[in-house]
Amino acid sequence: MTQPAPQPRRGRPPKIARDNRETQDALLHCGMRLLTEQGFLSTGIDTVLREVGVPKGSFYHYFASKEAFGRAVLERYAGYFAAKLDRCLLDASRPPLARLEAFVADARAGMARHAWRRGCLVGNLGQEVTQLPEGFREQLEAVLRDWQARLAACLRAAQHDGSLAATVDCDELAAFFWIGWEGAVLRARLVQNDAPLETFIRGFLALLPR
Repeated sequence: MTQPAPQPRRGRPPKIARDNRETQDALLHCGMRLLTEQGFLSTGIDTVLREVGVPKGSFYHYFASKEAFGRAVLERYAGYFAAKLDRCLLDASRPPLARLEAFVADARAGMARHAWRRGCLVGNLGQEVTQLPEGFREQLEAVLRDWQARLAACLRAAQHDGSLAATVDCDELAAFFWIGWEGAVLRARLVQNDAPLETFIRGFLALLPR
């Protein structure tokens, strides 16, 4: 006897099948993309859930609140960016100051690849910090201090090879770089080209005492 053909299921399409770790990673990855484009305050949880295919009730299995989600996204971004810095600033095949130029070139290519829509997540949140829960302030400052330490180590390597004057305070110079860099990234998004990044790195290198 011929079996009847199965009827198509009605209603909403099934959610994407993932295990817990994959789902959490997908939420964080989507959060990184959206927050680098539009910041924390403008990013709704519903948008993240819709893009990842996770029901709203399940979101709270992974994160206690939107604040907890934002802080987890920031932690993930900090790890991603630290790895990017290390690839450039610890590259022993290049002189130390050329490593810094390589970082800028990599950042420039990344912003261009995303049509200048994405900036720096830390910079985006820093602009919103007066409206964010207080815990973000300390977390953001800790991330920036970590970046400063990584760059300061590269600058000390430049002192060691003689391309940077031994009298320079590398910690202060690294802090100066990141303050200026965040402004250059903001301006690059505004004008939608790499001119501000190029202007900044040329000016920074030109001011270094040799």
